[in-house]
Amino acid sequence: MVRPIVDAGTGEETWRAWPAPATWPVLDLAGPARTAPPLVVVPHPDDEVLGVGGLVAMLADGAGAEITVVTDGEASHPGSTVYAPAELAGIRRAETVTACGRLGVPASAVEHLGHPDGGIDEPALADALTARLTPGRWCVTTWRGDGHPDHEAVGRAAADACRRTGATLLEFPVWTWHWAEPDEPDVPWHRARRIDLTVAARSAKQAAIDAFHSQIRPLGPAPADAAILPPHVLARFTRPYETVFVP
Repeated sequence: MVRPIVDAGTGEETWRAWPAPATWPVLDLAGPARTAPPLVVVPHPDDEVLGVGGLVAMLADGAGAEITVVTDGEASHPGSTVYAPAELAGIRRAETVTACGRLGVPASAVEHLGHPDGGIDEPALADALTARLTPGRWCVTTWRGDGHPDHEAVGRAAADACRRTGATLLEFPVWTWHWAEPDEPDVPWHRARRIDLTVAARSAKQAAIDAFHSQIRPLGPAPADAAILPPHVLARFTRPYETVFVP
């Protein structure tokens, strides 16, 4: 369900006070993730870092991870007085390569599909992912109920590809932390798994977030050029753990 992502949303202090995450089972990283590189599929540049950047960093000393970015995020600032959409697309592609490098993912393992931001072709994406996935391989992507239309479209396409191939779907929330509240009934907390991040992984994730200058800093003084990820939003992604929903 697409939801309005407005105002400040649920504060990180509220999430930090919620006791439930401490009771969630810890995701086992000793199995498929160590023998075949998970395919991380995200709608926009930066979603891979915000949602599972720590996980990606922790996998770097094993099979690693491969990153597929579906759009170039050119619509993040539709009224920008500084950059045209094509210019912003190029900036965000470059930021992604830098950020992924800080997580231990080489540029050769980062794929940009170039779907229109806000106009993802779900059937074409499902076909493309089907060609990449194999039985048991992890496909890590945005949750189908995350509230943002692109996040949900990518999640549905990935779920379709996993059904076709027998790959394992792992979904992560991004904007859920904004519109939801603890114990939100529309969120499948019963399927949540916690990924406890090492100190090194948290540091790498923060360095990767810092690579996205176009999102965490204003592009210019005009309101249309404001930061998409101001400090109160980024605070939700500095926790000592990450969250995924298992099948």
